[in-house]
Amino acid sequence: MAKLSENTLAAHFIFTIFIVSALAENGSSFARTMDKKVLGMKKEKLSHFRLYWHDIVGGKNATAVPVVFPSRNSTTAFGMISVIDDPLTMGPELSSKMVGRAQGFYSAASQQEVGLLMAMNFAFMEGKYNGSTITILGRNTVFSKVREMPVIGGSGLFRFARGYVEARTHRFDPATGDAVVQYDCYVMHY
Repeated sequence: MAKLSENTLAAHFIFTIFIVSALAENGSSFARTMDKKVLGMKKEKLSHFRLYWHDIVGGKNATAVPVVFPSRNSTTAFGMISVIDDPLTMGPELSSKMVGRAQGFYSAASQQEVGLLMAMNFAFMEGKYNGSTITILGRNTVFSKVREMPVIGGSGLFRFARGYVEARTHRFDPATGDAVVQYDCYVMHY
């Protein structure tokens, strides 16, 4: 059997790359480049929302329910996981207009301080954003004056969303564990 020259091998390699590229361009690939306008993506805008998050951990109408309890010797509640369905209102009082719900969970993820991993959707129920969500995933050191967490996505009018939220504790009741937190949401979306 004759040996193939380096030039023949190089030509064969280039021909193979050409064929694979041609097949990919003809739709045999699972991914393709799209025009943003096909998805209705026009001009990107920045929206600011100020909402109040009501975390009610006690009583018959609790909106935060622990599903995993912390270890007994933890001073930071390390290991605790709570599932939430918290009201989001326009003002700091629970009686103010509800515009959505914060649904997801938080977990005490720090052994040195009260630091939560927050994973939640802000599901809007009012106005033009009704049915749309923004997704927040980040670290919340609850005793810091201001906490910043990223907006990692969204749905509905917030498809392809990105941005961040700032959380500030408005009120905390150490006897019940209930809290009201002001969220300023800065969201880039189309």
